[in-house]
Amino acid sequence: MSGTDRTDKLTEFETLGLLTGTRRAGDWSGRLPELTGLSVDSRDTRTGHLFAALPGTKVHGADFAPAALRMGAAALLTDPAGLARIEAALGRIEVPVIVSDRPRHVLAIAAARWYQSQPDVMVAVTGTNGKTSVSSFTRQLWEALGETAVNIGTVGVEGAISAPLSATTPEPITLHRLLTELADKGVTHAAMEASSHGLDQSRLDGVRLVAAGFTNITRDHLDYHPDFEAYFAAKLGLFERVLPRQGTAVVNLDDPHGPRVRTIAKGRGQAVLTVGRAQGCDLRILGQRFDATGQELLFAWGGRSQKARLDLIGGFQAQNALVAAGLAIAAGAAPEAVLPALGSLRTVRGRMERAATRTNGAAVFVDYAHTPDALTTAINALRPHVMGRLHVVFGAGGDRDRGKRPLMGRAAAEAADMVYITDDNPRTEDPAAIRAAVREGAPEAIEVGDRAEAILTAVDALEPGDALLIAGKGHETGQIIGQDILPFDDIEQASVAVAALDGLGA
Repeated sequence: MSGTDRTDKLTEFETLGLLTGTRRAGDWSGRLPELTGLSVDSRDTRTGHLFAALPGTKVHGADFAPAALRMGAAALLTDPAGLARIEAALGRIEVPVIVSDRPRHVLAIAAARWYQSQPDVMVAVTGTNGKTSVSSFTRQLWEALGETAVNIGTVGVEGAISAPLSATTPEPITLHRLLTELADKGVTHAAMEASSHGLDQSRLDGVRLVAAGFTNITRDHLDYHPDFEAYFAAKLGLFERVLPRQGTAVVNLDDPHGPRVRTIAKGRGQAVLTVGRAQGCDLRILGQRFDATGQELLFAWGGRSQKARLDLIGGFQAQNALVAAGLAIAAGAAPEAVLPALGSLRTVRGRMERAATRTNGAAVFVDYAHTPDALTTAINALRPHVMGRLHVVFGAGGDRDRGKRPLMGRAAAEAADMVYITDDNPRTEDPAAIRAAVREGAPEAIEVGDRAEAILTAVDALEPGDALLIAGKGHETGQIIGQDILPFDDIEQASVAVAALDGLGA
């Protein structure tokens, strides 16, 4: 994307959406620069780049604009506050500066147009819980139909191509570079997780969605969002801003906030496909029967009852599976092909995953539940699969929402039979102080600071018919202590504990 004269260059800037809703500062005299790329990290900036100096939670990217200019940046994108900081640092700015009240949105649109290609069929799902499972299930359903598909989110890129990611919803340049690479490698279908951070920061703007899903919403990320309403508003951005009017919203009406999402989607003219137990839901849950390894699901589509065997633990997985089916159908797949494929779904790593089984039959499960509601939901969902006592090991993360810690303790104490409080990712906080806050809600809980020891202690207490839920870290393979990430895998630790206690492999 480069031109040979001012007219061509101006067209390039307009093509990237850089001049819509923006004003200009800096030196726009003479020839406009020839852009060679986009960057948000001054260390990645190269000659000819547009450097996006974005506001952050701790620092402003404008502070790194001088470094980006030294690296060869040919133009800058920032907000009014960023412009003031750059002017204070440099005085005269000798490159064009695009100034916007919504610089993240402008960058996202620019990145989408710079990289251009995306998989032909794109869907996204938001909610507090279930995003990873729904995106994975959607990808699995597409694969069952013979499509070349991936899911993108907390566990990275999975499916036809595998790759790690540093964020659930990557920043726009990384995201659109990834989408282009996927499309170039033949991926035609992609399901994305839409995090509240990603939506609030406009990272998905420019992604060409055909459908979007809503699972549920409860308290989370209040260390970032000022209150629950702000958190919910960020989630609603998927339907109010990112999903086009001609798209389809797939909404779980079993969540009390589902009707609000449905109203917003309909208000924008989007088609709506509903999931839930209520009369009139498009994909309606009629009944569930649980056993030790999964559940039988009775549901209706188009007024006709159907059955599916789901090898998935937890009643909530029925909603997740049907939201995924709804997304696949909304994206153009035939219902008569999608619905029979529900029986092929497999659990996502670290999402109500059976990690080990003792010789006495007691099972150990690992789940990512790390909020009060998620803990309650996970424990209650596991209960129908368990004949004996239900044990839970969990902790709370450091440098995050402190208000939820006693609520998590109370949730576990009210739902489980045996509660063990341990360390999660303490980060830079005192682990003992975090555990003490959790214990305020569960004063009778057993406290074992070392997570491996806590898991071993809980596994040792399992009797025939019991089950243990290790909650909080799910798929994670590291524990953050201070500034260090130490190797730690709940699934591996569960297996090690069972093997040690039952003499397996000796």
